[in-house]
Amino acid sequence: MIIEKSGVNVALGRDEKASLLKAALDRLGKRLRRVLIIPPDITRFNSNAGELTAILYSMLSPSSQVDIIPALGTHEPMTVEEIRTMFGRDIPIERFKVHDWRRDLVHVGDIPAEEILALSEGRLDYSVRVEVNRILFDGYDLILSVGQVVPHEVSGMANYTKNILTGVGGQDTINKSHFLGAVYGMERIMGRIDTPVRRLFNMAAEEFLSELPIVYALTVVSKDTASGRMALRGLFIGDDEETFVSAARLSQKVNLDLLDRPLRKVVVYLDPREFKSTWLGNKAIYRTRMAIADGGELIVLAPGLREFGEDAEIDRLIRKYGYCGTPATLTAVNENEDLRANLSAAAHLIHGSSEGRFQITYCPGPGMTHREIASVGFAAANLDTMMQRYDPNRLRDGMNTLGDGEEVFFIRNPALGLWALERQFAASQ
Repeated sequence: MIIEKSGVNVALGRDEKASLLKAALDRLGKRLRRVLIIPPDITRFNSNAGELTAILYSMLSPSSQVDIIPALGTHEPMTVEEIRTMFGRDIPIERFKVHDWRRDLVHVGDIPAEEILALSEGRLDYSVRVEVNRILFDGYDLILSVGQVVPHEVSGMANYTKNILTGVGGQDTINKSHFLGAVYGMERIMGRIDTPVRRLFNMAAEEFLSELPIVYALTVVSKDTASGRMALRGLFIGDDEETFVSAARLSQKVNLDLLDRPLRKVVVYLDPREFKSTWLGNKAIYRTRMAIADGGELIVLAPGLREFGEDAEIDRLIRKYGYCGTPATLTAVNENEDLRANLSAAAHLIHGSSEGRFQITYCPGPGMTHREIASVGFAAANLDTMMQRYDPNRLRDGMNTLGDGEEVFFIRNPALGLWALERQFAASQ
Protein backbone atom coordinates (compact mmCIF):
# COMPACT_ATOMS: atom_id res chain seq x y z
CA MET A 1 0.00 0.00 0.00
CA ILE A 2 1.23 3.47 -0.89
CA ILE A 3 -1.04 5.75 1.18
CA GLU A 4 -3.75 5.18 3.77
CA LYS A 5 -5.82 7.51 5.93
CA SER A 6 -8.79 5.89 7.63
CA GLY A 7 -10.90 5.37 10.73
CA VAL A 8 -14.49 4.77 11.75
CA ASN A 9 -14.82 8.41 12.85
CA VAL A 10 -12.64 9.97 10.16
CA ALA A 11 -14.26 12.48 7.78
CA LEU A 12 -11.76 13.52 5.12
CA GLY A 13 -12.18 16.99 3.62
CA ARG A 14 -11.28 18.09 0.10
CA ASP A 15 -7.89 19.52 1.04
CA GLU A 16 -6.89 16.33 2.82
CA LYS A 17 -8.05 14.22 -0.10
CA ALA A 18 -5.95 16.33 -2.46
CA SER A 19 -2.94 16.07 -0.17
CA LEU A 20 -3.20 12.28 0.01
CA LEU A 21 -3.58 11.94 -3.76
CA LYS A 22 -0.59 14.21 -4.38
CA ALA A 23 1.53 12.26 -1.90
CA ALA A 24 0.62 9.00 -3.64
CA LEU A 25 1.50 10.39 -7.07
CA ASP A 26 4.79 11.73 -5.72
CA ARG A 27 5.68 8.35 -4.25
CA LEU A 28 5.11 6.66 -7.59
CA GLY A 29 8.00 8.76 -8.89
CA LYS A 30 7.00 8.34 -12.51
CA ARG A 31 6.86 10.76 -15.40
CA LEU A 32 3.20 10.75 -16.32
CA ARG A 33 2.63 11.76 -19.90
CA ARG A 34 -0.64 9.83 -20.28
CA VAL A 35 -2.98 8.79 -17.47
CA LEU A 36 -6.22 6.80 -17.58
CA ILE A 37 -8.69 7.16 -14.69
CA ILE A 38 -11.38 4.49 -14.19
CA PRO A 39 -14.04 5.79 -11.77
CA PRO A 40 -17.55 4.36 -11.27
CA ASP A 41 -20.57 5.83 -13.03
CA ILE A 42 -23.52 7.76 -11.61
CA THR A 43 -24.87 4.59 -9.96
CA ARG A 44 -22.03 4.98 -7.42
CA PHE A 45 -22.65 8.68 -6.90
CA ASN A 46 -22.01 8.47 -3.16
CA SER A 47 -18.64 6.75 -3.59
CA ASN A 48 -16.80 10.10 -3.49
CA ALA A 49 -15.04 8.95 -6.65
CA GLY A 50 -16.46 11.89 -8.59
CA GLU A 51 -14.69 14.44 -6.43
CA LEU A 52 -11.48 12.39 -6.35
CA THR A 53 -11.50 12.14 -10.14
CA ALA A 54 -11.99 15.91 -10.43
CA ILE A 55 -9.08 16.50 -8.04
CA LEU A 56 -6.86 14.10 -9.96
CA TYR A 57 -7.73 15.75 -13.27
CA SER A 58 -6.91 19.23 -11.98
CA MET A 59 -3.65 17.91 -10.57
CA LEU A 60 -2.53 15.95 -13.62
CA SER A 61 -3.96 17.72 -16.65
CA PRO A 62 -1.50 20.65 -16.79
CA SER A 63 1.34 18.26 -17.65
CA SER A 64 -0.40 15.02 -18.69
CA GLN A 65 -3.02 13.79 -21.12
CA VAL A 66 -5.79 12.49 -18.85
CA ASP A 67 -8.55 10.23 -20.15
CA ILE A 68 -11.49 8.99 -18.07
CA ILE A 69 -13.49 5.84 -18.75
CA PRO A 70 -16.30 5.23 -16.25
CA ALA A 71 -16.60 1.59 -15.17
CA LEU A 72 -20.01 1.01 -16.73
CA GLY A 73 -20.04 -2.78 -16.80
CA THR A 74 -23.45 -3.45 -18.37
CA HIS A 75 -24.89 -0.04 -17.43
CA GLU A 76 -26.02 2.64 -19.85
CA PRO A 77 -23.45 5.27 -20.88
CA MET A 78 -23.50 8.38 -18.71
CA THR A 79 -25.29 11.42 -20.08
CA VAL A 80 -23.60 14.82 -20.12
CA GLU A 81 -25.88 15.88 -17.26
CA GLU A 82 -24.85 12.83 -15.21
CA ILE A 83 -21.17 13.49 -15.91
CA ARG A 84 -21.54 17.06 -14.72
CA THR A 85 -23.50 15.98 -11.64
CA MET A 86 -20.85 13.47 -10.60
CA PHE A 87 -17.56 14.97 -11.80
CA GLY A 88 -18.26 18.71 -11.90
CA ARG A 89 -17.94 21.15 -14.78
CA ASP A 90 -14.17 21.53 -15.13
CA ILE A 91 -13.29 18.34 -17.03
CA PRO A 92 -13.87 18.63 -20.80
CA ILE A 93 -16.53 16.20 -21.99
CA GLU A 94 -14.21 14.88 -24.71
CA ARG A 95 -11.93 13.43 -22.04
CA PHE A 96 -14.64 10.91 -21.10
CA LYS A 97 -14.64 7.58 -22.96
CA VAL A 98 -17.49 5.04 -23.09
CA HIS A 99 -17.03 1.36 -22.30
CA ASP A 100 -18.88 -1.09 -24.56
CA TRP A 101 -18.92 -4.45 -22.77
CA ARG A 102 -19.66 -6.35 -26.00
CA ARG A 103 -17.33 -4.73 -28.54
CA ASP A 104 -14.43 -2.61 -27.25
CA LEU A 105 -12.50 -5.59 -25.98
CA VAL A 106 -9.21 -7.42 -26.10
CA HIS A 107 -8.97 -11.08 -25.11
CA VAL A 108 -6.16 -11.46 -22.58
CA GLY A 109 -6.55 -15.09 -21.49
CA ASP A 110 -8.82 -17.78 -20.06
CA ILE A 111 -9.50 -19.15 -16.60
CA PRO A 112 -9.84 -22.93 -17.12
CA ALA A 113 -12.96 -24.88 -16.22
CA GLU A 114 -11.19 -26.84 -13.47
CA GLU A 115 -10.59 -23.57 -11.58
CA ILE A 116 -14.29 -22.66 -11.78
CA LEU A 117 -15.23 -26.19 -10.73
CA ALA A 118 -13.13 -25.74 -7.59
CA LEU A 119 -14.38 -22.20 -6.87
CA SER A 120 -18.02 -23.27 -7.25
CA GLU A 121 -17.60 -26.38 -5.07
CA GLY A 122 -18.38 -28.58 -8.04
CA ARG A 123 -21.51 -26.73 -9.22
CA LEU A 124 -20.07 -25.16 -12.42
CA ASP A 125 -17.46 -26.36 -14.88
CA TYR A 126 -17.21 -23.69 -17.57
CA SER A 127 -14.08 -21.76 -18.48
CA VAL A 128 -14.05 -17.96 -18.36
CA ARG A 129 -12.85 -15.88 -21.28
CA VAL A 130 -11.13 -12.82 -19.78
CA GLU A 131 -11.57 -9.67 -21.83
CA VAL A 132 -11.08 -6.02 -20.92
CA ASN A 133 -11.47 -2.75 -22.76
CA ARG A 134 -8.66 -2.30 -25.27
CA ILE A 135 -8.02 1.23 -23.98
CA LEU A 136 -6.08 -0.29 -21.07
CA PHE A 137 -3.37 -1.29 -23.53
CA ASP A 138 -3.05 2.12 -25.22
CA GLY A 139 0.29 2.93 -23.60
CA TYR A 140 -0.75 4.79 -20.45
CA ASP A 141 1.97 5.51 -17.91
CA LEU A 142 -0.56 5.14 -15.09
CA ILE A 143 -4.03 3.62 -14.80
CA LEU A 144 -5.88 4.86 -11.70
CA SER A 145 -8.85 2.73 -10.68
CA VAL A 146 -10.94 4.88 -8.34
CA GLY A 147 -13.94 3.58 -6.43
CA GLN A 148 -15.77 2.52 -3.30
CA VAL A 149 -15.39 -0.63 -1.24
CA VAL A 150 -18.82 -1.60 0.11
CA PRO A 151 -20.72 -4.89 0.59
CA HIS A 152 -21.63 -6.34 -2.79
CA GLU A 153 -23.97 -9.11 -3.88
CA VAL A 154 -21.66 -10.62 -6.53
CA SER A 155 -18.13 -10.32 -5.20
CA GLY A 156 -18.74 -9.91 -1.45
CA MET A 157 -17.09 -6.50 -1.28
CA ALA A 158 -17.09 -4.15 -4.27
CA ASN A 159 -14.18 -2.69 -6.20
CA TYR A 160 -10.44 -3.47 -6.47
CA THR A 161 -9.93 -5.99 -9.30
CA LYS A 162 -13.71 -6.14 -9.87
CA ASN A 163 -13.63 -2.53 -11.10
CA ILE A 164 -11.38 -3.65 -13.95
CA LEU A 165 -12.67 -7.15 -14.72
CA THR A 166 -16.36 -6.19 -14.77
CA GLY A 167 -16.36 -2.37 -14.80
CA VAL A 168 -14.41 -2.28 -18.06
CA GLY A 169 -14.60 -6.03 -18.72
CA GLY A 170 -16.24 -8.20 -21.34
CA GLN A 171 -19.50 -10.09 -21.36
CA ASP A 172 -18.09 -13.56 -20.69
CA THR A 173 -16.27 -12.41 -17.55
CA ILE A 174 -19.29 -10.41 -16.37
CA ASN A 175 -21.80 -13.15 -17.11
CA LYS A 176 -19.90 -16.03 -15.61
CA SER A 177 -18.59 -14.23 -12.53
CA HIS A 178 -22.12 -13.09 -11.67
CA PHE A 179 -23.51 -16.59 -12.15
CA LEU A 180 -20.72 -18.10 -10.06
CA GLY A 181 -21.69 -15.83 -7.18
CA ALA A 182 -25.42 -16.54 -7.54
CA VAL A 183 -24.99 -20.31 -7.66
CA TYR A 184 -22.53 -20.28 -4.75
CA GLY A 185 -25.11 -18.35 -2.73
CA MET A 186 -25.51 -14.63 -2.15
CA GLU A 187 -25.95 -15.03 1.60
CA ARG A 188 -22.55 -16.74 1.75
CA ILE A 189 -20.89 -13.87 -0.17
CA MET A 190 -22.38 -10.53 0.87
CA GLY A 191 -20.02 -8.51 3.07
CA ARG A 192 -17.18 -11.07 2.95
CA ILE A 193 -13.66 -10.28 1.85
CA ASP A 194 -12.59 -13.72 0.60
CA THR A 195 -15.15 -15.19 -1.81
CA PRO A 196 -15.04 -17.39 -4.92
CA VAL A 197 -15.84 -14.42 -7.17
CA ARG A 198 -13.13 -12.28 -5.56
CA ARG A 199 -10.65 -15.12 -6.08
CA LEU A 200 -11.67 -15.30 -9.74
CA PHE A 201 -11.13 -11.57 -10.26
CA ASN A 202 -7.79 -11.58 -8.44
CA MET A 203 -6.63 -14.63 -10.36
CA ALA A 204 -7.51 -13.04 -13.71
CA ALA A 205 -5.83 -9.74 -12.79
CA GLU A 206 -2.66 -11.46 -11.55
CA GLU A 207 -2.32 -13.77 -14.54
CA PHE A 208 -3.31 -11.46 -17.38
CA LEU A 209 -3.08 -7.80 -16.27
CA SER A 210 -0.02 -7.70 -14.01
CA GLU A 211 2.06 -5.80 -16.57
CA LEU A 212 -0.38 -2.89 -16.64
CA PRO A 213 0.46 0.13 -14.42
CA ILE A 214 -2.76 -0.12 -12.37
CA VAL A 215 -3.00 1.66 -9.02
CA TYR A 216 -6.17 1.56 -6.93
CA ALA A 217 -7.62 4.51 -5.00
CA LEU A 218 -10.28 2.93 -2.81
CA THR A 219 -12.81 4.80 -0.70
CA VAL A 220 -14.94 3.76 2.26
CA VAL A 221 -17.97 5.97 2.83
CA SER A 222 -20.70 6.05 5.47
CA LYS A 223 -23.30 8.49 6.71
CA ASP A 224 -22.31 10.81 9.53
CA THR A 225 -25.00 10.48 12.18
CA ALA A 226 -24.52 14.01 13.47
CA SER A 227 -24.76 15.87 10.14
CA GLY A 228 -26.70 13.33 8.09
CA ARG A 229 -24.17 13.82 5.28
CA MET A 230 -21.92 11.25 3.65
CA ALA A 231 -18.43 11.10 5.14
CA LEU A 232 -15.27 9.68 3.59
CA ARG A 233 -14.03 7.33 6.32
CA GLY A 234 -11.02 6.07 4.47
CA LEU A 235 -8.85 6.52 1.41
CA PHE A 236 -6.55 3.62 0.52
CA ILE A 237 -4.13 3.93 -2.40
CA GLY A 238 -1.91 1.12 -3.66
CA ASP A 239 -1.40 -1.64 -6.19
CA ASP A 240 -1.60 -4.70 -3.93
CA GLU A 241 -4.21 -6.85 -2.22
CA GLU A 242 -3.39 -5.30 1.17
CA THR A 243 -4.87 -2.03 -0.12
CA PHE A 244 -8.19 -3.74 -0.80
CA VAL A 245 -8.26 -5.87 2.35
CA SER A 246 -7.60 -2.86 4.57
CA ALA A 247 -10.43 -0.93 2.90
CA ALA A 248 -12.76 -3.93 3.12
CA ARG A 249 -12.12 -4.36 6.85
CA LEU A 250 -13.06 -0.74 7.45
CA SER A 251 -16.17 -1.14 5.30
CA GLN A 252 -17.22 -4.12 7.40
CA LYS A 253 -17.07 -1.84 10.43
CA VAL A 254 -19.02 1.10 9.00
CA ASN A 255 -21.25 -0.39 6.26
CA LEU A 256 -22.71 -3.46 7.98
CA ASP A 257 -25.89 -3.07 10.02
CA LEU A 258 -26.19 -6.32 11.95
CA LEU A 259 -29.54 -6.80 13.67
CA ASP A 260 -30.57 -9.01 16.57
CA ARG A 261 -34.06 -9.82 15.21
CA PRO A 262 -35.69 -10.15 11.78
CA LEU A 263 -37.54 -7.18 10.29
CA ARG A 264 -41.25 -7.53 9.50
CA LYS A 265 -41.59 -4.47 7.25
CA VAL A 266 -38.79 -2.67 5.43
CA VAL A 267 -39.25 0.47 3.31
CA VAL A 268 -36.47 1.44 0.89
CA TYR A 269 -36.30 4.70 -1.04
CA LEU A 270 -34.59 4.76 -4.44
CA ASP A 271 -33.24 8.18 -5.40
CA PRO A 272 -34.51 8.81 -8.97
CA ARG A 273 -31.15 10.31 -9.95
CA GLU A 274 -29.45 6.96 -9.37
CA PHE A 275 -32.06 4.24 -9.68
CA LYS A 276 -33.95 4.02 -12.96
CA SER A 277 -33.99 0.23 -13.36
CA THR A 278 -34.56 -2.84 -11.22
CA TRP A 279 -31.11 -3.95 -12.40
CA LEU A 280 -29.83 -1.27 -10.02
CA GLY A 281 -32.86 -0.75 -7.81
CA ASN A 282 -32.92 -4.34 -6.67
CA LYS A 283 -30.14 -3.39 -4.30
CA ALA A 284 -33.20 -2.80 -2.13
CA ILE A 285 -33.60 -6.59 -2.18
CA TYR A 286 -29.96 -7.71 -2.24
CA ARG A 287 -28.93 -5.59 0.70
CA THR A 288 -31.92 -6.41 2.94
CA ARG A 289 -32.78 -10.02 2.10
CA MET A 290 -30.71 -11.38 4.98
CA ALA A 291 -32.60 -9.22 7.50
CA ILE A 292 -36.24 -9.63 6.48
CA ALA A 293 -38.45 -12.10 8.37
CA ASP A 294 -40.27 -14.96 6.68
CA GLY A 295 -43.70 -13.62 5.79
CA GLY A 296 -42.48 -10.02 6.00
CA GLU A 297 -42.71 -7.29 3.36
CA LEU A 298 -40.25 -5.10 1.50
CA ILE A 299 -41.72 -1.89 0.05
CA VAL A 300 -39.60 -0.19 -2.59
CA LEU A 301 -40.37 3.48 -3.33
CA ALA A 302 -39.07 3.89 -6.89
CA PRO A 303 -40.11 7.24 -8.42
CA GLY A 304 -37.47 7.08 -11.19
CA LEU A 305 -38.11 3.50 -12.33
CA ARG A 306 -38.47 3.22 -16.10
CA GLU A 307 -36.99 -0.16 -17.08
CA PHE A 308 -35.88 -3.51 -15.71
CA GLY A 309 -32.48 -3.96 -17.36
CA GLU A 310 -30.25 -1.10 -18.47
CA ASP A 311 -29.15 -3.25 -21.40
CA ALA A 312 -31.91 -3.92 -23.94
CA GLU A 313 -31.33 -7.69 -24.12
CA ILE A 314 -31.15 -8.04 -20.34
CA ASP A 315 -34.35 -6.00 -20.04
CA ARG A 316 -36.03 -8.43 -22.44
CA LEU A 317 -34.83 -11.44 -20.46
CA ILE A 318 -36.07 -10.03 -17.15
CA ARG A 319 -39.47 -9.41 -18.70
CA LYS A 320 -39.52 -12.93 -20.15
CA TYR A 321 -38.43 -14.94 -17.10
CA GLY A 322 -39.16 -12.72 -14.08
CA TYR A 323 -37.83 -12.82 -10.54
CA CYS A 324 -38.95 -16.36 -9.71
CA GLY A 325 -36.23 -17.62 -7.39
CA THR A 326 -33.26 -19.95 -7.71
CA PRO A 327 -34.87 -23.29 -8.70
CA ALA A 328 -37.01 -21.77 -11.47
CA THR A 329 -34.12 -19.67 -12.77
CA LEU A 330 -31.69 -22.60 -12.88
CA THR A 331 -34.29 -24.63 -14.76
CA ALA A 332 -34.75 -21.77 -17.22
CA VAL A 333 -30.98 -21.57 -17.75
CA ASN A 334 -30.82 -25.29 -18.52
CA GLU A 335 -33.74 -25.14 -20.92
CA ASN A 336 -33.25 -21.82 -22.74
CA GLU A 337 -30.29 -20.74 -24.84
CA ASP A 338 -31.06 -17.01 -24.59
CA LEU A 339 -30.75 -17.03 -20.80
CA ARG A 340 -27.78 -19.41 -20.91
CA ALA A 341 -26.00 -16.89 -23.13
CA ASN A 342 -26.62 -14.09 -20.58
CA LEU A 343 -25.70 -15.60 -17.23
CA SER A 344 -25.38 -12.22 -15.52
CA ALA A 345 -29.10 -11.75 -16.22
CA ALA A 346 -29.80 -15.17 -14.71
CA ALA A 347 -27.74 -14.26 -11.65
CA HIS A 348 -29.68 -11.01 -11.32
CA LEU A 349 -32.98 -12.88 -11.40
CA ILE A 350 -31.77 -15.03 -8.50
CA HIS A 351 -30.49 -12.04 -6.52
CA GLY A 352 -33.71 -10.11 -7.08
CA SER A 353 -36.01 -12.73 -5.64
CA SER A 354 -37.14 -13.22 -2.05
CA GLU A 355 -37.01 -16.97 -2.72
CA GLY A 356 -40.65 -17.00 -1.65
CA ARG A 357 -39.86 -15.92 1.92
CA PHE A 358 -41.36 -12.43 1.91
CA GLN A 359 -43.39 -10.11 -0.32
CA ILE A 360 -41.68 -7.51 -2.50
CA THR A 361 -43.87 -4.51 -3.36
CA TYR A 362 -42.55 -2.05 -5.91
CA CYS A 363 -44.09 1.43 -6.08
CA PRO A 364 -43.10 2.85 -9.49
CA GLY A 365 -43.41 6.37 -10.80
CA PRO A 366 -44.96 7.22 -14.18
CA GLY A 367 -42.19 5.46 -16.11
CA MET A 368 -43.51 1.95 -15.42
CA THR A 369 -46.96 0.43 -15.05
CA HIS A 370 -48.26 -1.81 -12.29
CA ARG A 371 -48.94 -4.46 -14.94
CA GLU A 372 -45.25 -4.49 -15.85
CA ILE A 373 -44.25 -4.78 -12.20
CA ALA A 374 -46.61 -7.72 -11.67
CA SER A 375 -45.38 -9.44 -14.83
CA VAL A 376 -41.92 -10.01 -13.34
CA GLY A 377 -43.17 -11.41 -10.05
CA PHE A 378 -43.44 -8.38 -7.77
CA ALA A 379 -46.50 -6.85 -6.12
CA ALA A 380 -47.26 -3.24 -7.08
CA ALA A 381 -48.68 -0.32 -5.14
CA ASN A 382 -49.47 3.33 -5.80
CA LEU A 383 -46.40 5.52 -5.31
CA ASP A 384 -48.22 8.63 -4.14
CA THR A 385 -50.20 6.70 -1.55
CA MET A 386 -47.11 4.94 -0.24
CA MET A 387 -45.02 8.13 -0.25
CA GLN A 388 -47.66 9.82 1.89
CA ARG A 389 -47.68 6.99 4.38
CA TYR A 390 -43.93 6.34 4.30
CA ASP A 391 -42.64 9.86 3.66
CA PRO A 392 -38.86 9.72 3.04
CA ASN A 393 -38.58 13.30 4.27
CA ARG A 394 -40.00 12.36 7.66
CA LEU A 395 -38.72 8.85 8.27
CA ARG A 396 -35.28 8.37 9.75
CA ASP A 397 -32.90 5.59 8.78
CA GLY A 398 -33.60 2.57 10.94
CA MET A 399 -36.69 1.69 12.95
CA ASN A 400 -39.68 4.05 12.93
CA THR A 401 -43.06 3.86 14.66
CA LEU A 402 -45.90 5.49 12.71
CA GLY A 403 -48.82 7.32 14.24
CA ASP A 404 -51.04 4.22 14.15
CA GLY A 405 -48.35 2.10 15.82
CA GLU A 406 -46.98 0.36 12.72
CA GLU A 407 -43.24 -0.29 12.92
CA VAL A 408 -41.19 0.06 9.74
CA PHE A 409 -37.47 -0.10 9.13
CA PHE A 410 -36.49 2.65 6.69
CA ILE A 411 -33.46 2.74 4.38
CA ARG A 412 -32.79 5.91 2.42
CA ASN A 413 -30.09 4.48 0.17
CA PRO A 414 -29.59 0.69 -0.11
CA ALA A 415 -26.30 1.13 -1.97
CA LEU A 416 -24.52 2.26 1.18
CA GLY A 417 -24.58 -0.89 3.25
CA LEU A 418 -25.78 -4.37 4.11
CA TRP A 419 -28.52 -5.21 6.59
CA ALA A 420 -28.39 -8.73 8.02
CA LEU A 421 -29.07 -10.77 11.13
CA GLU A 422 -26.00 -10.92 13.31
CA ARG A 423 -26.38 -14.64 13.96
CA GLN A 424 -26.83 -15.40 10.26
CA PHE A 425 -23.82 -13.36 9.23
CA ALA A 426 -21.63 -14.88 11.93
CA ALA A 427 -22.74 -18.41 11.08
CA SER A 428 -21.77 -18.02 7.43
CA GLN A 429 -18.37 -16.42 8.00
